[in-house]
Amino acid sequence: MRRDRRGFTLIELLVVIAIIAVLIALLLPAVQAAREAARRAQCTNNLKQLGLAVHNYISQQNVLPAQCMFPASQVESWGWSYAWPLALLPNLEQGPVFNAFNFSAGLFGNAAGAGATPGNTTVGYLQLGMLLCPSENLKVQPSRPWGTTNYVGNYGGPGPISRWSGTVVPLGSSLMPTTGQGVANLGPVGIESIRDGTSNTALFSERLLGIFGAPRVQANSVDRLRGIYVVESISVNFNLAPDVATVQSRAFAQACRNLPGRYLSGDAGWDGWTNRSGYVWVAGYPYHVVVSGYIHFTPPNSYSCHNRADASWLSFVGPLGAASPTSNHPSGVNVALADGSVRFVKDTVNLDAWWALGTRNGGEVLSSDAY
Repeated sequence: MRRDRRGFTLIELLVVIAIIAVLIALLLPAVQAAREAARRAQCTNNLKQLGLAVHNYISQQNVLPAQCMFPASQVESWGWSYAWPLALLPNLEQGPVFNAFNFSAGLFGNAAGAGATPGNTTVGYLQLGMLLCPSENLKVQPSRPWGTTNYVGNYGGPGPISRWSGTVVPLGSSLMPTTGQGVANLGPVGIESIRDGTSNTALFSERLLGIFGAPRVQANSVDRLRGIYVVESISVNFNLAPDVATVQSRAFAQACRNLPGRYLSGDAGWDGWTNRSGYVWVAGYPYHVVVSGYIHFTPPNSYSCHNRADASWLSFVGPLGAASPTSNHPSGVNVALADGSVRFVKDTVNLDAWWALGTRNGGEVLSSDAY
């Protein structure tokens, strides 16, 4: 006897589709969170490798790497010099890259006049994978074809209070053109100079890359943390009494963090100042902080802000400005400490603790649960 086969009804099919959709909606955030956790773990590992490379460098040179080697190469490089990542290459298993670099050739080629061929492009155009955080979602270098970096060295606490007080600072022999802020024999910094303790002093953190072409972005845009903004309401100089400098620095930090949503980055007469972060991994300049450094002024994932007390041309953030570490990690950034460990510091960190973490010899009392 023949039996009739009964199929699914339309209602049953719709119910099954609805259940599958609900399961996908529940599962997708978990998958995305797992992927971000893996990316963050790789980013943490990159910072640990940098910290290990620094300690190997210390064992060889008895000092920490400088933010840059200025005034070396400035004649051939429009004032720029060689940055800290270059010094660490032999300790990052990049010996052949280091050996390929010609220290007598400079970088950007201004010695021969405008239009001169840049030097060291074989190394400078190379993009080192370990200098990129996997959570970074921009794939174009901000100054292509030059290679870039997501990892930045600790320039110090707030400039108006404690300039160049970090662990990756300029060597010296430089002078701020308009403010007279002499960099007098700052570096190199030895491990013995970290009197606050290596476990209480930052070494490296991370920053989102700049945008190729330097477009202006609003303070409420998705790319807001990639730009540099000019704080018009307050400027804080470097020669103030300590208590006054502290009060005004807090006011500057608050003004920088509370920019109006439609506030635009950069300068209408120039560009959007959005291609400065990680500009070129191989190059640095003492007053161009955001290229390969950051400042413990505003908390993590805050805006980067230009302080008018710095020279007006410092669109890379000067020593008195706020160059914050930023990332695509939820609610914070990774920070490598001078002892080689890596901590995740939340955006809500106490401002005093954040400032203390940036100085190597400020004498602050800082417990490990404060950040």
